[in-house]
Amino acid sequence: MRQLLLDVVPSATPTLANFLPGRNAELVCLLQHILSSQEEERFFYLWGGLGCGKSHLLQAIVREYSQRDLKAVYIACESHTDFDIDSEIDCIAVDDVDRLDASAQIKLFNLYNQIRDEGVSLLLVSGQAAPAYLALRQDLVTRLGWGLVYHIHELTEAEKMQAMKSHAANCGFDLPQEICVYLLRHVRRDLPSLIDIIDALNRYSLSNKRQITIPLLRKLLQGTS
Repeated sequence: MRQLLLDVVPSATPTLANFLPGRNAELVCLLQHILSSQEEERFFYLWGGLGCGKSHLLQAIVREYSQRDLKAVYIACESHTDFDIDSEIDCIAVDDVDRLDASAQIKLFNLYNQIRDEGVSLLLVSGQAAPAYLALRQDLVTRLGWGLVYHIHELTEAEKMQAMKSHAANCGFDLPQEICVYLLRHVRRDLPSLIDIIDALNRYSLSNKRQITIPLLRKLLQGTS
C-alpha cells in the first residue's frame, strides 16, 4: 500500500470502552475490577495471536491508571529491553514478552521477584502463546504463570464485519457487505488495520466524489488515482 494508506488518521486511543470484547467479556470484566480495586491479584498474563487486542488492553489499563494520577508504564518489548523501574510505580504493562533476549529475561524475572516481595505494583504481561509454550527461561515461564492467565480470543469474521460496519456508521456512511468480505480476504485481518483502511477508503471516496465500491477499494489498495 502506498502513501494514501500510509497517511491514515491515527487510530483512536486504546481504552476499555472502545475494545470490542467478543468472546473476551470475562477478561474485560476482570480488568474493570482491577481498575475499581476489586481484584487482589497482582500478576496477569494475557496471550493471543497478532491482532487479538493484547497491546490495546495493556495500553488501555496504563492510560486509566495515568488518568487517575497513578504511576504507570507501558513497555513494548525488544530483545534488549531494560526493566529498571521505579519501585513506587503502581502499574507495569510488559507487551510481547516473547521478544526478550536472555539478558532481558533475567531482568524481567528479577522484576517479578521485586513485585512479589514489595506487594505494591500491578504487573500485566502479554505474549503470543501460553507460558508453557514460550521459548523463554524456565524460571521466567514459571513466573509468568504465577497469577491469572487469560487467552485473548480473536474476533470472528462476523464480529469483525459488524465492527467495521459499526465504525463506518459512526463516521456517517454505510459500508457495503462486499467491502467487508473483500478486506477480510485481501488485507491484514487485525481490526486496527481494517479500521485504518476503512477510514482511508472513506476519505478517498469523498476526495474523488465516488461511491464506495470494490473497484474504488482496489484502486486505493494499489495506490492509483
